[in-house]
Order: sequence, then C-alpha cells, then structure tokens
Amino acid sequence: MGQKWNYQPPTSKQKEEAKRLSEELDISPILCGLLIQRGIKSAAEAKQFFRPKLSNLHDPFLMNDMDVAVERLNKALGRKERILVYGDYDVDGTTAVALVYKFLQQFSLNIDYYIPDRNEDGYGISKRGVDYAHSTGVKLIIVLDCGIKAIEEIAYAKEKGIDFIVCDHHVPDEKMPCAVAILNPKRPDSTYPYPHLSGCGVGFKFMQAFAQDNGIPAEQLYNLLDLVAVSIASDLVPNMGENRILSYHGIKQLNHNASTGLKAIIQVCGLREKEITINDIIFKIGPRINASGRIQQGKVAVDLLIETNLSAALAMSEQINEYNETRKDLDKSMTEEANRIVAELENFDEKRAIVIFNEKWHRGVIGIVASRLTEVYHRPAVVMTCTDEMATGSARSVSGFDVYKAIESCRPLLENFGGHTYAAGFSLLVKNIPEFKKRFEEYVAENIRPEQRDSTIEIEAILDFRDITRKFFNDLKKFSPHGPDNPKPIFCTYGVYDYGTSKVVGRKQEHIKLELVDNKSSNVINGIAFGQSQQARYIKSKQSFDICYTLEDNTYKHGEVQLQIESIHPQKKVTEKKQL
Repeated sequence: MGQKWNYQPPTSKQKEEAKRLSEELDISPILCGLLIQRGIKSAAEAKQFFRPKLSNLHDPFLMNDMDVAVERLNKALGRKERILVYGDYDVDGTTAVALVYKFLQQFSLNIDYYIPDRNEDGYGISKRGVDYAHSTGVKLIIVLDCGIKAIEEIAYAKEKGIDFIVCDHHVPDEKMPCAVAILNPKRPDSTYPYPHLSGCGVGFKFMQAFAQDNGIPAEQLYNLLDLVAVSIASDLVPNMGENRILSYHGIKQLNHNASTGLKAIIQVCGLREKEITINDIIFKIGPRINASGRIQQGKVAVDLLIETNLSAALAMSEQINEYNETRKDLDKSMTEEANRIVAELENFDEKRAIVIFNEKWHRGVIGIVASRLTEVYHRPAVVMTCTDEMATGSARSVSGFDVYKAIESCRPLLENFGGHTYAAGFSLLVKNIPEFKKRFEEYVAENIRPEQRDSTIEIEAILDFRDITRKFFNDLKKFSPHGPDNPKPIFCTYGVYDYGTSKVVGRKQEHIKLELVDNKSSNVINGIAFGQSQQARYIKSKQSFDICYTLEDNTYKHGEVQLQIESIHPQKKVTEKKQL
C-alpha cells in the first residue's frame, strides 16, 4: 500500500521488565511491553495509568504567575469590575472561553466573552477586540489559547486602563507581553511539572487555583471537564500525564452527564446511543465546533457551549451542522484544486515540502487542505490565501518534523506567526510569498530526516491470533483514551490466510470483509480492511500474507473482537529499527 512498516523488537531488559510487570498485574506480557514503551515501569505507575485520579492533578499554584493571576481575579470580582473572557476561534479556544465563562458566571454577572472574527480581527488579540472591551467598560481581560505574542495589543490595552491575564500554551518568544500574569507551561522559566496542557487545560488550571483559593468545591469545576476533553482531543496535544487524567474524566462526563451544548452536538452527530471516544471527538464533535469559526463566527460555538436550554441548543447545533456541511464542500473543492497545483509543480519528486497559494481560497479552510496534502504526499505542507495585500498561511507537518521551527526560520518575512510542532499559522505581505517559499523549502530540505519523508506504520507488538483473547482485549481497552504519546496500539501478525469466506463489500465495492486464520491456532478472526479492495484477489488466492491492525469491538456482533486492518503485505516487509 506504499507504506513502510516499522517495528522495534523489545530488548532483553524490556522483556524481563514486561514479564515481572505481567506477574504483578496479571495481564499479558505483550500489554506490559506496551506500558514500558510508554515509560510505565512499575505496578503503581500502571495502576495510576489505568485508573487516573483527579486527586493526582498537579497543584495549579506550581505554575508561574498563578498566585498573581488569582489575586487579580479576586480583586476584579471584589470591586465588581467588568471582566472579558477572550479566546481563539478554534475548538481549543472556544471550549476554553466556555469553561472559564461558565465557571465565573456563578460569581459575577458583570462578565462578557469575545471571540475574534477570522476576517475582521485575524488571529489572536486584536486592537478591535481591545476597543470593544474598552467601549463596554472592561477592566480585566482573561485571554485563552492565544496572547503570548500579543505584545503591541496588550500594551495598547494597558494604555486604556485594561489589565490582561494570559492563559496560553503556545511557544513564547524571548520577549513576553506586559500582562499582569502569564500562565503558560511552555514559558522558558516554567516551574510547572507538565508542559503539554491544551489552551483549555491552562484555563482549567486557572479556575482550579481560583476555586482552591476561595474554598469552592472542586466538583463544581469538574462538571466542566467534558469541555477540557474536547479541547485535548481536538488540539492533538499529548494524552499522557495530566492530560490523561483530564481527558479520562472528561470523556466520562461527556458520556454520562454532558453539558447541554455538547449534548446537542452529540445528538446532531448521531452519537446519542453510542459510547463516545476520542475518535468521535476528533472526527465528529470537534469539526462541527470548528466549523463556526471557519465559516461564520467562532462566537456561535461559545453561544452553543454555554447554552442551558436543550431546544435552543439543538437549533444552534443544526446551524453549526450546516456550517460543517459548507466546510466539507469547500474542503473538497479546495483540496481538488490544490492537488491540481501540486501535479503541475516542476521537479516535484525532488521537493521536500509543498508551498502553494491561491488568492481565492477561503482562509477558514486552508489548514484542513494543508493537512490533506500532508497525508497524501507525506511532506510538510503550507497553504496560503490572501485579502488585499496580506496573505494568510497554514502549515501542517509529518511525524517528527517541527514545522513551527521551519516557519520561525522565515521570521523576517512574517507579520505574525504562532503554533505547535505539527501545526502553525502565519501572515505576511503577498509580495514576500516567493521569498518565503524559497526559504521554507530550503529549511525543510536541510532539516528533514530521510525516515520522516516516508509514510510509515509504527507497529508496537507482534501477535499470534491465539494471543487475542477477550481478557487481552478488555485489558487493552484500559489504555484509552488515546492520543499523541499514547497512540492506539497497532499490531502485526505474520502468515495469515483467508478462511475462505472473505469478500469485497461497500457501496462501491471498496472494502474487504475478512475471516482469517493464522498457522499457529485454529482461531478464526473477523476483520475489516477499509479502502483496500485491490488486495482481494491476492487474499482469495490462498497464499499467506502479513497484516497490521488495531483491535476493535465488532459493532454488529456484540462481545466479539474485530481487526481493523491498516495495511496488508503479501510477504514480510517489516523494517526492524536498530536497537540502541
């Protein structure tokens, strides 16, 4: 299928550690090997991993400036100052604003929220937003999921008598804004033990500190963890450490007692009768919340997330669903145009990056198109559009390559930029696009490693079908919720055969429904291979082949395990990494 399979067999030491852990925990040594790969080497750590406890959350006052931030918020509430909660227009920003606004609304009616308009304000804090705050008598702005680079805008607010508390998780520059407090676990001087919080996660820690300082029961805040889980999944931050605790309990909340707004989205997504997973958030819930900021106005998403009337929330969710349908249409047409541009690029096979521009593209969708290009061509991709003389760009990356640093290398050409390792955004003058393209491509060519240029499947363990028992699968499910640093494990089995009943299925006959056996047991295992019908002839030829897959619940046969097959190879093609 054009993908390499990488497997790093365990060392002798890792095998011994897995065996010891297996005896202590009474779970398969194979699964204990997965724990060790995630840095979990003791029974106590494993129990904490499988059953994350809210009591193990870090003390929020370990974060730099937290005491100052809480003191300023207390003062604002005591003086009945007007407070504005300000956030980015994506899922992380809107969930963060909804969380902080909903929590503080219990203690003050003199509170408002603001989500920048993608076209009128641009990304992050704008002078337009500050002017709005000033015109409505705001004295304190709590900004979430942005602000760490808003030096001019926060100075402008200060001139107007407005204080800022910045709650961000993006990488700061050497110079930081003149805010009253800057809560950011990625500060170079950070004293906080966990650096990978989402923007909503930072907002949660601020509210946790505020609650502790004022003797407010933690349960009042924990009721909002469904918003934090949505932010963690959608922003693709690592799902280990503190994020695992937050997402674990947030998904429980989402399934059993979701807030009214999220309950309405769940219903519109067709998920009401289903146990919601991280994948449901990433592919169904998150895109709908995002669609309002991409197509219309991000404030609509916050309006929904804070709504308490289910009928009103359902009507708003239907509207957001329409935005999402519009987004999908734009995504499809723009991706087709982008692929045509790529097909016409000179010497494309020699290029290590993709940089394309179209002045007519919708700026709210360019990030999605960049993601599509990265998935198809497996190279860092930048997609740009413009309004008048100013271009806006979105960058996405491949596994292991820091696209934020690549964008940062072009800093002299940029008006503004920000982001993470795998996703970044920026603006620049249209006249600077050719030079930007040249510098970005040169940086990528010089810094990307050969293995980062290949589409690879990382295999965590080799299984025989006899290993796949109900207990094995039940123990495996305890590894969820998954995400970066804790991916859903992909397994490999060598030398499997068609049981004789595999067949092509799907409206366009594009999938294969499989019944397989291997040569070490008589177990017949069901599987589904989406979009791989071209392999059917080989499978039916009775020859052996190798598969890599994840293990899933069979939705049609309750209680049965099913293989979701990622890739099929006629013969063993696993590239074993060198052991260190």
